[in-house]
Amino acid sequence: MFLPPRRKKAEHGVGRFNSNRGFGAVVCSATLSMQHVDAQSSTNIFAPAATPAQSIFDLSMLVLAVTLVIFLVVGGLLLYALIRYRHRPENADREPAQIYGSNQIELSWTVIPILIVVVLFLSTTRVILGTQSIPEPVSALNVTVIGHQFWWEYRYPTVGVVTANELHIPTSDPAHPTPTYLTMSSADVAHSFWVPRLAGKTDVIPNKINTMWIDPQQPDLYLGQCAQYCGTQHAKMLLRVYAQTPADFATWVNHQRQPAVHDFAGDSIAAEGQTVFMRNACINCHTISGTVATGTFGPDLTHMASRDTIAAGAFQNTPQNLRKWIDNPNSLKPGSLMPAMHLNNHDLDVITAYLTQLR
Repeated sequence: MFLPPRRKKAEHGVGRFNSNRGFGAVVCSATLSMQHVDAQSSTNIFAPAATPAQSIFDLSMLVLAVTLVIFLVVGGLLLYALIRYRHRPENADREPAQIYGSNQIELSWTVIPILIVVVLFLSTTRVILGTQSIPEPVSALNVTVIGHQFWWEYRYPTVGVVTANELHIPTSDPAHPTPTYLTMSSADVAHSFWVPRLAGKTDVIPNKINTMWIDPQQPDLYLGQCAQYCGTQHAKMLLRVYAQTPADFATWVNHQRQPAVHDFAGDSIAAEGQTVFMRNACINCHTISGTVATGTFGPDLTHMASRDTIAAGAFQNTPQNLRKWIDNPNSLKPGSLMPAMHLNNHDLDVITAYLTQLR
């Protein structure tokens, strides 16, 4: 059985528009309305929380400033022409003066656009090099990201942790940077990893490795989305990034490295659920450390009860939702690749009780 991990309802962080790095009063006034509309969104691109996202934000403000100036100039000239050269009764029988070319005007509308394109090209190149060509520091955390239909697998090779759908990373102190470097590939089709407040989109492609890095400085939950259509449930292939203080992250790692719960003394229902689980086809797709369940097709369930959501962030991880998912995943997430197990009510109850103990 294919059990993707867990999800509380998306928590919405308050995004603040960072005007300290604006490009002048024109840009600030132009972006106030956008800030107001989406200030409460946890995926607000105008509330960057990491260095790559901040660089993209600054570049976006520059582009908005340039295009706003172009719009005002062109609109102003058009308005002037409409008013200055409007039809007048006294000119009804006169033909307007005929002008056949102007070297000055033609040179202006050729050179100025070229200069604008060059400035934007150089600014964009600077951001690309600043976010993709920076050497990885020794203090960086490495995480391997594998995209699946329709869930995310996260492997922490340096600490020996494997989890799914909920990415935990430490915050980074600007004085002593500890960024997280993500090495990404896909197990099936093309996906795209996008957490707007942390960085730009990065394609996750089969047989190709792409990398990106993020360095959130404030503990928070950052939400994202697979940004490349990957099949029926693309819209519910969500991302949850938990930025934790270094101490909290270390605690999380130590917990994840522990083997799955095996002692269910005093909980006969969970103990029976473990037996039923190990006798079913669940073990062919899922891993639970320390047991005969060693499948790798679906998410690792060793500590699945410690996650906030199931079904790649689509539903809260509650016993009720978990039971529905085990019974028939397509009732919650049509197109899910986990098959319905056709278990009787008793087996559904005991397996649910077992999985809710895997903290």
